[in-house]
Parts: sequence; structure tokens; C-alpha cells
Amino acid sequence: MTGRPVRSLTTKTLDVLGAFTSQRPRLTLSEISRAAGVSLTTTHRIVADLLAWHALERGDDGRYQVGLRLFETAALSPRGLPLREIALPSMEDLYEATHENVQLAVREELEVVYVERLAGRGAVPVLTRVGGRFALHATGVGLVLLAHAPAAIQEQVLAGPLARWTEHTVTDPAELRRVLGEVRAHGFAVSDRQVTEDALSVACPVRDRHDAVVAALSVVIRTDGRSPSGTVPSATVPAAIVPAVRAAARGISRALGSPSAQRRPRGVRGIGQ
Repeated sequence: MTGRPVRSLTTKTLDVLGAFTSQRPRLTLSEISRAAGVSLTTTHRIVADLLAWHALERGDDGRYQVGLRLFETAALSPRGLPLREIALPSMEDLYEATHENVQLAVREELEVVYVERLAGRGAVPVLTRVGGRFALHATGVGLVLLAHAPAAIQEQVLAGPLARWTEHTVTDPAELRRVLGEVRAHGFAVSDRQVTEDALSVACPVRDRHDAVVAALSVVIRTDGRSPSGTVPSATVPAAIVPAVRAAARGISRALGSPSAQRRPRGVRGIGQ
């Protein structure tokens, strides 16, 4: 009889750390054990080691939370803090020009991971947070990253299922494939009310010294909801938004050494989904 695969101690330790989420940042030992699928005895031993290494901290109420040692380690990721530091000047310029939510994201397998966000005081509320993950097919940054992802990743996403957040979320694989083609052709993406009914995002690719797309930059603005579902006419996006996002993304790409970002930019040719 074939049983469940035997997990190594390393895998169990990672599962213990994975028990902590934005919805449950502080957990008891029993809660960690249940979420990680690890016995209470083993969880106790793992947690003790993680406490000693300062990967976890224990509060006065006995609950555990992620420790600063993990933040220090995560900051070494080249797609995390270093990318954020390079991108921040351009992001701040974009924020000053728009006073809207400005977001920087990278792709991790089949999800978007947000590495930085500047939030406008009066800007439309968003569901994203720094360090948070989201599906690739619904957000502006996700569409950019998916459009430039390897074919195998694209086909895996297109094979679904494609989650729906609003009635405007593109969940038809054929339609999504068309949208990705438009994003590649036009050089930017627009996601209109695909995540919330009152938000529209415009995103552009960020390229590295090999001209590979390594991140995406977006501005999220409030939409009046008058545009038809499925396509986004240029009238629904303020005229200055696309050039502003494009210029900021080029600035980050230039700082990363992208050859194409050193050349004179082409004009805006149209709008993708």
C-alpha cells in the first residue's frame, strides 16, 4: 500500500514557517501543528530550534510570530530589498506625479509577489501588501509578468482554474491568451475592475541587463466603472498615466542595466487588457 510521502525534517520546518500568513501572523503551538500538518511533539522541537535561531519570537501571551532573523535573511534576495532600493527613486517620482498607489512586483512560480508599495492617502483601497501574493491573471503587474513568462508557465496558468474576483475578471483561457498577446505587443497592461469593482491598474515591465522582464511596475487608480467589460478603450485611462508608468519602469530598467532602456523610447501604440 502506498502511503503519504515521508517529509524530511527540513520540509517540516519549512511547513512550520509556512503556517504563518497575513491572516494568521500569531499562532499557538497547537495552531502551528495543525496548520503545518506536523505532530505536536515534532512541532515543539522545531519551534524551539527556530526560537533559538531567532526565526520565531514568542510573545508574552505564549503565541509565536515570525522573527526579525527571517527578515534579515529575506532581505538578501536580489529580487527583494536590492530591487526595491534600485526601484524606489523612480517609484517615488511616479507617486509624486500621480498620488496614487504605486506597486512593484515579481513573479514567483504561478503567483505575483509584491516587493514594494507606496500608498496614496486618498487613493483607492487595494487588496495587496508588501510580501503578499496574488494570482497572475487578474492584476496589471500579473498580466505583464505572465505575458513575459516562459511558455510552460503561461500554459500552466491558462490550463486553470482561473479564479474570479469580480464579474470583470478574465477567466476564459482563450480571452486571457489574447490579452497576453496585446500586453506583449503594446508594452503595458491595463486591468480594469478585475480584482475590485472600483480599481484600474496600469502596469509596465521592468527589464534587467539581459533585457529579461524581472519585475512589473503599476499604478492603481479609481475607475468610474463606465468602460465595457472585456476591452479597455483608451478613454477610460487618464492620458498621462501610461506614459508616466512607462517612464518610471524604464528608469528602473535603466538602473538595472537594460540595453533597451538606454535607447530612445517609442511612443505609446495602444492599450492592452
